[in-house]
Amino acid sequence: MRNFLIGLAIVAAIGGYLFSQYWYFVPGIISAIADPVGENQPVTWQKGPAESSGDSRPPNIVLIVADDLGFNDITFYRGGIAGGSVPTPSINSIANEGLHFTNGYTGNGTCAPSRAALLTGRFATRVGFEFTPASPQFAQLVAGEGYIAENAVDYPPSDELGLPGSELTLPEMLDQRGYHSVALGKWHLGGGKGMTPNEQGFDEFLGFLPGGAMFMEEGDSQVVNSKQDFDPIDKFLWANLKYAVRFNDGDRFKPDSHMTDYLSRQAVRVIEANRNRPFFLYLAYNAPHTPLQAEKDDYDALHHIADHTERTYAAMIRGLDRGIGDVLEALQSHGLSDNTIVIFTSDNGGASYVGLPDLNKPYRGWKITFFEGGIHTPYFIRWPAKIPAGGQYDSAVAHVDIFSTALAAAGVKLPQDRIIDGVNVLEYALQNPQPPLSRPLFWRTGGYKVLLQDGWKLQVQEQNDKTWLFNLNQDPTEQVNLSRSEEHGNKLETLRAILYELDNQMAEPLWPRLIESPIAVDYTIDKLPDTDYESIIWSN
Repeated sequence: MRNFLIGLAIVAAIGGYLFSQYWYFVPGIISAIADPVGENQPVTWQKGPAESSGDSRPPNIVLIVADDLGFNDITFYRGGIAGGSVPTPSINSIANEGLHFTNGYTGNGTCAPSRAALLTGRFATRVGFEFTPASPQFAQLVAGEGYIAENAVDYPPSDELGLPGSELTLPEMLDQRGYHSVALGKWHLGGGKGMTPNEQGFDEFLGFLPGGAMFMEEGDSQVVNSKQDFDPIDKFLWANLKYAVRFNDGDRFKPDSHMTDYLSRQAVRVIEANRNRPFFLYLAYNAPHTPLQAEKDDYDALHHIADHTERTYAAMIRGLDRGIGDVLEALQSHGLSDNTIVIFTSDNGGASYVGLPDLNKPYRGWKITFFEGGIHTPYFIRWPAKIPAGGQYDSAVAHVDIFSTALAAAGVKLPQDRIIDGVNVLEYALQNPQPPLSRPLFWRTGGYKVLLQDGWKLQVQEQNDKTWLFNLNQDPTEQVNLSRSEEHGNKLETLRAILYELDNQMAEPLWPRLIESPIAVDYTIDKLPDTDYESIIWSN
């Protein structure tokens, strides 16, 4: 009996040690048991009519959203990943054949609130969608000392953190004109009752409900992996994400190729199935978000890139551009290009936890921050039937504008029972001469609040009374903080009054924050200096 007890104690001690080191694997284990991933299964898309509905048909709408794309990841602005050596001709063509907005802004510095703004035309904070949904386990690993343990008591399940069903979404509004709406890829707006894509206006959905998925099986012979051992987010993702999608409300199953290619090929099939009726395709890639996984053929094609992480990331950009090219070709081959609005953007900027310093060049800041690197994104619209090629518009536009712009093109009136923060940007950009668009844009996460109006940008960090004031008209990369300049005192107070007027209109967060951590503005997380550096405080 004594030996048995000793053995039991040893087993318990070993088990306790292993749990203390690898506890963050638990969510993925539970998920695999509760919601197992089956083998690949074919997807049959609903087919539209055999004949087109004719000349009165409203335009198709294809909204393409990359995930954590850095402003410098594409070559349109004469930059590009790996010194511009990885061209992005397909993405660039959307701008070249339509309009590019030099000052395009995201809905937030992180994934989920941006997606809420995209689909509702409202600042996500108006409804309390202030933080990106995260489990307490994720928050604890990522935040370290910034973890707010008391807020984790009775914390809602991650699936219940999302966009309330009371919000009106773009597909719900487009239904008034007979649009067939399909969502592909990343959702990240909740999986609870009333929050799934099929309950938020989409007729069909193929993708994943949480904020990420593996691109391929880690051990696949055709995948190249790059793990960032210095990054707790990466550690959590590799431990818990699955290589899986679901079709509508069905069970999870494996795709049959790299996720980016899989979503692109399914988008081509959606276009074919709906070629004879107006459709809205929301194509939400998870590239180039971590975990970094590239197709081996794409990786091998970039042998000139020495750094393994950069080469893997660049290969993911290569695959993303190829897939978007396939989607554009499908529109062309079915005679749909002229009367299809194609919009391209990213949910936020590149992330510091990838460890690549030039992702958002020339801008300062990263995903999570509201410096330009976090929220200044490529923003392109192509519609050959209405938009002349090669256009440019310089006033600030934002994710919230996509809702109003798409509805105006479809001939659908905006809802009158709520504030819509976005505008129809084509009403401004297609005039000659182009009038400026003057209105405030607002961002908030906890005590970190930002206002942008007429090229002036005010950032307020209430936790430590820090203030940044930038004149982006003269200083687009936020080098000179004017907040202490007597010359700009009146401008500071005017913007502060507008900021807090908007702040008072926003709702309380729908769920409490679990994280309150500093994020460096100018450094990747693996290269933080020993000396003081500029940072913001991230609440999530």
